[in-house]
Amino acid sequence: MFTNNLRKNAAQLLSRCRRLSLKISIAESCTGGLISSCITACKDSSSVFERGYITYSNEAKEELLDVSITTLQSFGAVSAEVAIEMAEGALINAKSSLALAVTGVAGPGGGTSLKPVGLVFIACAFRDASDTRCQKFNFSGDREEIRLATVEQAILLGLKVLNENI
Repeated sequence: MFTNNLRKNAAQLLSRCRRLSLKISIAESCTGGLISSCITACKDSSSVFERGYITYSNEAKEELLDVSITTLQSFGAVSAEVAIEMAEGALINAKSSLALAVTGVAGPGGGTSLKPVGLVFIACAFRDASDTRCQKFNFSGDREEIRLATVEQAILLGLKVLNENI
């Protein structure tokens, strides 16, 4: 399921975190656990991976990650604001050093003219950074392709944030 390049990037993220004694947590909506699965498919992931949250519903985002109901109502679940709150909630609640969060529309249904299929927000919170990074993507392809592209970009964002802050 995961390409060799994706596995290599996940292993690199784990290796960097291991050397720095950092723990990772993941908050996932549209990927439904694929990022956590990709990371834990790597050997020795248990020394770095703290926990994963699959928060598909708004209620789960509120209860497990402390995403504000006001944010959800104002911006919708698929938004930069929610992705950022998801990442920050995972960072705090899991007591980890690095947290990745994703929310989006993987399709094939569920898209609108304002939030089409393929729209994904990926956020990364790092305990030593002054702000949480968030990127917007408009992926193309079918559901599987969109979800795998999201996994890849989330891992790359984690690497980028580490490179910029350490």
